[in-house]
Amino acid sequence: MPGELHGRDRECKALRTLLATARSGTGQALVVRGEAGVGKTALLHYLVDQAEGYHITRVSGIESDMELAFAGLHQLCLPLLEHRDELPAPQRAALDVAFGLGAGPAPDRFLVGLAVLSLLAAAADDQPVLCVIDDVQWLDEVSMQTLGFAARRLLAEPVAIVFAIRDGYAEMLPGLPELPITGLADADARELLESVMVGGIDPLVRDRIVAETRGLPLALVDVPRTATAHELAGGFWISGTRSSTAAIEADFGQRISALPADTRRLLLVAAAEPVGDSALFLRAAALLGIPVDALAPAEAAGIIEFGSRMRFHHPLMRSAVYRVADLADRRSVHQALAAATDPHADPDRRAWHAAGAAAGPDDAVAAELEDSAGRAQSRGGMAAAAAFLERSAILTRDPVLRGSRAVAAAQAKREAAAPAAAYELLSLAESSPLSALQRAQVARIRAQTDFVRSRATSTGAPSVGESAAQLLEAARGLEGLDDDLARETFLEALTAAMYAGRLGDHGLLAEIAAAGRAAVDRLPALHRPIDFLLAGMCSRIVDGPGTGSGDLHTALELWNAHAQQHAGQWLYWPFPIAQESAAHEMWDDDVLERIATDTVQRARDAGALAALPPALGYRAGVHFYRGEFDSATRLIEESKAVTASMGYAPVRYHTLMLAAWRGAVSEAEDICAAAASDGAARGEGRLLGLSSFSRAVLYNGLGRYHEALAEARRCCEYEDLGFYGWCLYELIEAAVHAGDYEAAAAAFPQFEARAGASGTDWGRGAVAAAQALLADNDEAESAFLEAIERLERADIALHLSRVRLSYGEWLRRANRRTDARRHLGDAHQMFTTMGAQGFAERARRELVAIGAKVRKQPVATGDGLTPQEAQIARLAADGLTNQEIGAQLFISTHTVEWHLRKVFVKLDISSRRQLRTAALPD
Repeated sequence: MPGELHGRDRECKALRTLLATARSGTGQALVVRGEAGVGKTALLHYLVDQAEGYHITRVSGIESDMELAFAGLHQLCLPLLEHRDELPAPQRAALDVAFGLGAGPAPDRFLVGLAVLSLLAAAADDQPVLCVIDDVQWLDEVSMQTLGFAARRLLAEPVAIVFAIRDGYAEMLPGLPELPITGLADADARELLESVMVGGIDPLVRDRIVAETRGLPLALVDVPRTATAHELAGGFWISGTRSSTAAIEADFGQRISALPADTRRLLLVAAAEPVGDSALFLRAAALLGIPVDALAPAEAAGIIEFGSRMRFHHPLMRSAVYRVADLADRRSVHQALAAATDPHADPDRRAWHAAGAAAGPDDAVAAELEDSAGRAQSRGGMAAAAAFLERSAILTRDPVLRGSRAVAAAQAKREAAAPAAAYELLSLAESSPLSALQRAQVARIRAQTDFVRSRATSTGAPSVGESAAQLLEAARGLEGLDDDLARETFLEALTAAMYAGRLGDHGLLAEIAAAGRAAVDRLPALHRPIDFLLAGMCSRIVDGPGTGSGDLHTALELWNAHAQQHAGQWLYWPFPIAQESAAHEMWDDDVLERIATDTVQRARDAGALAALPPALGYRAGVHFYRGEFDSATRLIEESKAVTASMGYAPVRYHTLMLAAWRGAVSEAEDICAAAASDGAARGEGRLLGLSSFSRAVLYNGLGRYHEALAEARRCCEYEDLGFYGWCLYELIEAAVHAGDYEAAAAAFPQFEARAGASGTDWGRGAVAAAQALLADNDEAESAFLEAIERLERADIALHLSRVRLSYGEWLRRANRRTDARRHLGDAHQMFTTMGAQGFAERARRELVAIGAKVRKQPVATGDGLTPQEAQIARLAADGLTNQEIGAQLFISTHTVEWHLRKVFVKLDISSRRQLRTAALPD
């Protein structure tokens, strides 16, 4: 009952509500957050006690197990694996490989996450499922990210996932509902303390203890165990820091130190082997020559519970046991555990314990760890692979081999988003004898790591421009040693310099482009998409607008042709970024559509988690150009969720443009200001340029043309490839409306050289639209009509709606009211449908000026399909099963069913067959 937990009525009610809601069929996720000792674990016990009728599975993060990929997830899912056969084959295979139950290529975390979601949904068909995860901060990274992914996608399943995590780990599990836990109120703390004091306590001493423990329940209930009657009588117990995590562990340490030596060693065995396998514990105890009965004093003291699985009564007890043990005891225990672990069934854990037992360099153990790293990487556990490689390098006696392993470990740590460890390993590598190629690889890894840090933080990291210079030097250092890798690094340097933009060395981009082109020119022929992309981008930068298009087209065509042969390559940074900029420079909507669609599909098919966020952003851009803002927003939100699950900062670029076009002034200005500030702090000038471009769009939509002109000029002070040409159009329109025809005329040749050189309907249509703004009378009308015709063929609603608005404004000024009403009405309808409030209002004002009556906002009917409902409906109409739809969209089968029920109601149909003839939105 709630009364059993002093002062926790609010929290208990929230947990009971969570269970009731999940039981009714609506998935629930909750993060219980608070400092050590505040009572999170007690609340989880209460939750489990209340979960009558639930299938309960639980796991606690273990600090010493953090590097073993999927360890926590495996333990949590073990009771559910009887439903494995109900999963789609790709998901089942991914889960099998991740858990070491099968062999195959490395599964991506995203696919494993979907498998876990499907597993939970399958188990929930029998009875509701409750997953309880304690001490998330000590869970291995892959398990934490995978469970966070699944928790964010619970919708129509009777499943509840509850996490408990310490304060100080705010970056973990972002976006999930939280239940913050603080110390007890004074009255509740006094009541709890008095309830555990057998002989009573002086009120003044009691109040002192309550104040100094800050109401932490763990510290309060431990008072009788850790304080003498003299201390309690005098009130000398507890200094102001005793309620910290370290102090609580110290209290546990004192209790453990008072136990017999054999008891302490058995506790150390249990602490060092976090799976809690009792059979393994017994084998290790036998090897140490200690009878299991020696554990009895620890059980009597309430420290550990011996059963089918070993369980410490509090996670801090486990860490306290390990910390108070001396180094020799730790090594002997790890040695016993290594000997007791089956080398065939669990070679990785055996290698890990062998490393813990090593007193110095040990080549045999180092080789085992290197093998374990390969297995971990094949299961998609990059963090685990990096940890194994790191230990392998440290234990390697041969300095040449140690240097080689340190380089590999540093690369793995960088890919596992552990820059501090990567730097340490690079230093270890540099202290070893390295070949010229290895030294060049070290320089590249350091430059890559610096670049990632430069975009993730504004303090203590090199600027983006400095990272670009480092990558250039790394590329030059690789020439003649590994020319393929050198050209890839030139492309990385080029991309970094594009990000640095106006805040970097303005000559650096040209220098990188010249060096990259020279590297490409030395090839007898180009074959790889990367090389064509590098050649095209370098030509565009060195020779100016319109050049390099042939190589860029070839690169993007080969990208698709080679994608299936090289599924893991060319999906990752910097290639999609350079790819998208290249497509924008060509103003080719067909290429943009095909590449965006194929990139997302490849990422989904491969379950490629790291590749999916940029791919989703790329695809969101295509929806954006077509005026499908809701679809673009949905993809951006999905991208953010995936990015958050990896612990990375979200990409802002498409968010800025959507905010500008939606026209919500204060929100858009805040987003642009935050992005500009962020970019300035990191030296990411491209973000500043895009912020000014977005403001120019915002102000043109609002009819604030002088402000739009100022922002467009600010953006055009530096040529950011990919959107500079678009900003020239904003400058021309703003200048024409502001009466600065000289500025508009000066910008037009630059715009024509870029968009016009594309030869596409999109590019030529945009040029015609700009020409119409500057032309007079018949020439203007002819240009407007050409622009509309071309942009209709290109299906670029974003620019088409702008041209219809400008044409309607021109017609109104020419007093052709009927024609103006038609084009302004079309523009208003397009802007309203896509959600471009600012431009819609600008069109409305023009319509009002010619006497047309139009509502400011359409009346919401409530029967329109959401973007996700429409997507699910289209897939169902194509004949896909719910399971196939869920696999493609990374949602559960229950969620598909839930959406389809709403689709049927909204469309007034009763079967999937009727979907084939229903009018579904694009």
